Amino acid sequence: MNSRCDSPWISLIESDRISSASRRTFLTRLATLFTTAGLGILPQSGTAARWMEPPPVIGPSEPARYFQPPIPYRNQRSEPADLNAMVQRYLTWLRQTGRLATNERTAWLVYDFTSRQFLVTINASTPYQSASMIKPFIALAFFHKVWEGKLGYTPFHRQRMEAMIQRSDNRATNYFIELLNRTSHRSGPAEAERTLKQRHPGVFRHTRIVEYIPGGGRTYRNRASALDYHRFLQALWYDQLPYSGELRRLMYLPNRDRMYTGAAGVARQTQVLDKTGTTARLCGDMGILVARGRDGRSYPYTFIGIIEKAQPTQNYPIWQQARGDVIREISGMVYEQLKRIYNLV
Repeated sequence: MNSRCDSPWISLIESDRISSASRRTFLTRLATLFTTAGLGILPQSGTAARWMEPPPVIGPSEPARYFQPPIPYRNQRSEPADLNAMVQRYLTWLRQTGRLATNERTAWLVYDFTSRQFLVTINASTPYQSASMIKPFIALAFFHKVWEGKLGYTPFHRQRMEAMIQRSDNRATNYFIELLNRTSHRSGPAEAERTLKQRHPGVFRHTRIVEYIPGGGRTYRNRASALDYHRFLQALWYDQLPYSGELRRLMYLPNRDRMYTGAAGVARQTQVLDKTGTTARLCGDMGILVARGRDGRSYPYTFIGIIEKAQPTQNYPIWQQARGDVIREISGMVYEQLKRIYNLV
């Protein structure tokens, strides 16, 4: 059974609704205060502005409403191997065997919330094409406008949001970009990027949003790095974004992902929230997997895998399936390593 359909999260991650104008005004002023201080939507530690790559974990100033920061696991059953080196060797083998072409580059990032360590960082700070992985960023920019009282989140909007995130509907995406356009004299893409960078300057460092989704889905100009995706997911996990609960619900809706679905070795009890991205030049997935330990505890980690091709493939269905399988294989490697460390199911 796909665990995405029957998770205990469902009762916890309903919409973060702003119930009154006074509360919305207060939150808007609070957001403006922290933006002016260069700290994003919630207060961060004093070292946030001095982050080096990769950044340390962002801890909430107050306990998160839904997810508490995990206590570092002190009683590991085995010493972790160098997972970064393992993935590097596997990528070398894939190139030697022709499963990755010479005109393809990749980026990978794995962060373990339990040990609070980066386990894999390969080309993590390099911007790559975003494809549909940009869509949760568009959703976040929209929710900021809702939080500020400039837009509403109606049942119709919720329907369109599900279409954008779960089914990766490009027309729904352009609909929300157009709504952002109505809140500013800037274009929709420019307003989305400005909103994200103004509210979360430490998160979206390498993100560029410059275009609507073109006809046929050939979106090659919007960009972000694996670290940007990770920082977004980290803030989402710790409830540091407006409408965090709704964003998690949307990204948890069942879909054919590339880190869990069809990934050999990843236990079926694992929960996942993610967003894939696919064009004739890019195959990727970014999300959070929540593994289950035999001790009954949860062991969450971020996983980002990106494969970008210099020129559009001539055989899109075969290429996207083959590169998606590469992401699944590396996701399986990561899970197997964490399974040894934490005695996962």
